[in-house]
Amino acid sequence: MNINRVYGFFISLFAFVALSQSVCAKGDYPFDMPEVALPQIPDYIVNIKDFGGIGDGGSMNTAAFDKAMRHLANKGGGKLVVPAGIWLTGPIQFQNHTELHVEQGALVLFTTDFDAYPTVKTVYEGNMIQKKMAPLWAYEKTDVAITGTGAFDAQGQAWRPSKKGKFTLAQWSELTSGKGVEYKNVWYPDAKNDELAGKPLKPDMRRVTQRPVLLEFTSCKRILFKDVTFSNSPAWNTHPLKCEDVTIDHVTIRNPWYAQNGDGLDLESCNRVIVKNSTFDVGDDAICIKSGKNKEGRDWKMPCQNVIIEGCTVLHGHGGFVIGSEMSSGAKNIYVNNCLFNGTDTGLRLKSTRGRGGVVENIYINNINMVDIKDDAFTFDLYYANKPAVGKADADTSAKDVIPAVTEETPCFRNLYISNIICQGAKRAIYFNGLPEMPLDNLQLKNSLFVCENGAELHYAKNILFENVTIKNTKGQRLVKTDVDRLVEK
Repeated sequence: MNINRVYGFFISLFAFVALSQSVCAKGDYPFDMPEVALPQIPDYIVNIKDFGGIGDGGSMNTAAFDKAMRHLANKGGGKLVVPAGIWLTGPIQFQNHTELHVEQGALVLFTTDFDAYPTVKTVYEGNMIQKKMAPLWAYEKTDVAITGTGAFDAQGQAWRPSKKGKFTLAQWSELTSGKGVEYKNVWYPDAKNDELAGKPLKPDMRRVTQRPVLLEFTSCKRILFKDVTFSNSPAWNTHPLKCEDVTIDHVTIRNPWYAQNGDGLDLESCNRVIVKNSTFDVGDDAICIKSGKNKEGRDWKMPCQNVIIEGCTVLHGHGGFVIGSEMSSGAKNIYVNNCLFNGTDTGLRLKSTRGRGGVVENIYINNINMVDIKDDAFTFDLYYANKPAVGKADADTSAKDVIPAVTEETPCFRNLYISNIICQGAKRAIYFNGLPEMPLDNLQLKNSLFVCENGAELHYAKNILFENVTIKNTKGQRLVKTDVDRLVEK
């Protein structure tokens, strides 16, 4: 018997068992947070070069990644190492018990070839849809990890439309100087339309409507993303959907500021999640909680729940931390702590509208620092993408508007606990806009400071507590309210 082989076997077995038993330690949270299990990855390592991979930025590595993943699956799992280099590839499909480790200096660059991505059924903006497969794809897998200090780039500029109003004239001129089509003040990066010479040019809308998210893991268990950078997605950046036991640690998520639908992290109907010490710089909502849209989402009966978000920085985005607007299965037991929002459009953003349904409750937000917020530091709006509420001073509303009955389609937000917020610079401190048939219920805001142009505006809310809340506004009134029942200030 070869003693070295026996020794090596027990070392590998020990590593496998040790990792399988590792969990994220329980913290001092305001609800009973279950432990979050980490993936079980055997101590078996291969290199992408072993499967014909070439990291020169021009050679296609789709087959090499596929061979490597299938090899690991046949071995019961393991780690695939991607060394320094530029690794051009189509989509990478994960197997059970696999870890993709991108080393420092490694860039996995996803091809702009539209036909390299199979069309799949998936969920986007809360409903089932046909789209192109995400460059990083896992479906019904267990024990999957993406680690290392390397990066992924999906070359989203080849997919995304760009709205003229987001650019200066010089920026727009530069953007439209390349291949593509300008149509109704929107730039579509579709070089294929050059073939239509002599005819009116219109974009091929497939590239827009089928553009994938960068990372989509659906119905997976025990996931880890650690240290890596995800950048330049065609649509949303990272989208764990209906997953359990998700850990996101020291990850960087980047999209251009003008990226259409360029969300950062969309956690949708996930259970037991830790997001910590990560950085977001994106073109839409940065850290977002979702759970399906309208009846389809309600039928999932899968709230996004037991989520801890700590120590994160958002440098740009429509919202720093967001719930909605697709939240029809609900959300509960969410804790956001010790985060910085620097230059976002809004800070805390909760949104929904009639027709969605769903209950959002037991949301705890603590120790948030904000600076240079373009619009509201804290906004809650149940008229998202809809006309303003009844009774507001707006030309589009009327006292004759019919207030509908409460049904399963009525969204409900209640039991929100926010404390220790500092905002230095915002257009408005607070905006609450509930529904007359379903006001915002039981929100407590404590020990907070808002330095802003305009103060607080509250509509359709009840059981509101402001305790030790300072609003230093330079314009208008400190607090304007309509149809607010039981507002207590201490």
